[in-house]
Amino acid sequence: MLRKRFVVAAASAAVGLVALSACSGGTETAAPAVAPAAAVAGAGGNAPAAKGETKVAVAEAGDLGQVLVDKDGFTLYRFDKDSAKPPKSNCDGDCAKTWPPMLAEGDVQIEGVDQALVGEVTRTDGRKQVTVGGWALYRYAKDAKAGEAKGQGVGSTWYAANAKGGKAGQAAKEAAPAEQKDGATKLVATDVDGIGPAIVDQEGFTLYMFTKDKKNKQPTCNGDCAKTWPPVLAEGDVQPEGIDQKLLGTVKRADGTTQVTVGGWAVYRYAKDANAGEANGHGVGGTWFVIEPAGCKSTAPVKNKAAQSGNAAPKKGDDAPAQEYGY
Repeated sequence: MLRKRFVVAAASAAVGLVALSACSGGTETAAPAVAPAAAVAGAGGNAPAAKGETKVAVAEAGDLGQVLVDKDGFTLYRFDKDSAKPPKSNCDGDCAKTWPPMLAEGDVQIEGVDQALVGEVTRTDGRKQVTVGGWALYRYAKDAKAGEAKGQGVGSTWYAANAKGGKAGQAAKEAAPAEQKDGATKLVATDVDGIGPAIVDQEGFTLYMFTKDKKNKQPTCNGDCAKTWPPVLAEGDVQPEGIDQKLLGTVKRADGTTQVTVGGWAVYRYAKDANAGEANGHGVGGTWFVIEPAGCKSTAPVKNKAAQSGNAAPKKGDDAPAQEYGY
């Protein structure tokens, strides 16, 4: 429980939601991808928090329903990789730059939230972070103004928090793999920690492009390469979220299957990404890169420089193919 003074007040105001995603400036030029937005019916509150105080309020946010907002009306989020029992925040370092934690500073004002659900968790740096329902709360750095909810569904792990600390609205359910149409392939525009704009699949796994492929041509990654870099196949409808429909396409593979393309580039997963949101394949072999929502390769720095020459030891007598394809 927060060892703070709680203040309870009433809430009302109105703002709008806008979401925009675009390529970060790679070598390819493509149209920006516009992510879906929801309209906010009301946000903030009529009792502004004093300087140095923390405020947790409830606002109506269109299809999202009730969401938590801070004293400035900015949407607050929860992270699926955290835990509520016991409360624990797992977003630090670069993650915390994109998702600034809501810190318990000074008096904490409660507006429309059950006081019994509000608490705090100690972060790894020793600071106290506000929790609701056990879930640590965050803002999203790309929400530029009150009422925006650009962080909704990012990485299939970030969602606006509701008054009980749960995931807000039907939009959270639709972002889950179980809600997609049977047999459909889903591509989602998001931000990946340490990378920036990226495309993930319906399970939140990062997708890649191979620079040895050619646009709108038969992919060149087959056999053992395709075991390390599984192609994203067009199974049923291809559902884009935050990606321009005009950028989507398909191309026939050597084995007769149909692979999804974005901006003409065939897209792949990486077998060594063990969890959603990882991007271990970025820069592998100097030929594999995260693909951005606008259909170009990510220009994010390659953290593992060794990956540029391939990150797995090639078999004897098979050095060239292994290094060429990054497996």
